[in-house]
Amino acid sequence: MKKYIPISLIVFRLILAPTILLLVYYLRDKSRISVLILMYFGLISDILDGIIARRLHVSSSNLRRFDSQTDMIFWLSIGISTWILYPNLIQCNLISISIILILEVLCYIISIIKFRKETCTHAFLSKMWGLTLLVAFTSLLGFNHAGFPFILAIILGVISHIDRILITLILPSWTHDIPSFYHAYLIRKGLNFKRNSLFN
Repeated sequence: MKKYIPISLIVFRLILAPTILLLVYYLRDKSRISVLILMYFGLISDILDGIIARRLHVSSSNLRRFDSQTDMIFWLSIGISTWILYPNLIQCNLISISIILILEVLCYIISIIKFRKETCTHAFLSKMWGLTLLVAFTSLLGFNHAGFPFILAIILGVISHIDRILITLILPSWTHDIPSFYHAYLIRKGLNFKRNSLFN
């Protein structure tokens, strides 16, 4: 029964994705505040599901994979919503956004080719990127402004994706929750390291 608590949080975030898209599609500009609130609820659920799963000792590779793919769907829905509401902002930054999307696809392609499984690193830099995305989308949706928050999200997005690609290339076999490419190197060398319970 305990395992359904983190699963419910992940499912909640998964349901938020189409909910957000429907709100934006039907309400357009009037949906901005609702989307912002749901985005923050989604982030809170993302933080809690992993912590609760570990505290209840129900964390598993399947759960982490479900969590990882839900994260991608959730943030993609936020991105699409922003594009619907502010197409000019997205158009002006199309090159940098395209670079992020290409890197995301590469992460999956490399992992599937090498391990026959999708990537599921939950790396530290990816989590930091998630926070910068939160700030950037708050600026975009709340204030119709890209500016520094958007630039920072793009820069950290590129760095975090390179880190994920390196993790996949370095790992000898598929596993989940790898803090960085350095930790992947330690795994490859058979060396132990202490995991941070908050971030992994």
